[in-house]
Amino acid sequence: MSSNEKMVEVYRAVGEAEAQIIKSLLDSYGIPSLLKSTAAPSVHAFVADGMGEVRVMVWQSTAEEARELIRGSSDA
Repeated sequence: MSSNEKMVEVYRAVGEAEAQIIKSLLDSYGIPSLLKSTAAPSVHAFVADGMGEVRVMVWQSTAEEARELIRGSSDA
């Protein structure tokens, strides 16, 4: 990771619980991630027009590996 590397979105979760599962998967493979949301989880317990979505972000250099892991976990 270089000092000017950006974080990119690799997954858009339907809510905080799903986002935490994806984050845990990435963490278990040593890929640091963070969760970004436009609303507090307690405010939006469901998704309506994208509100309540949580974006899973990783460093650009790990994005492809992260996407492959996420795809692989959804095939199971």
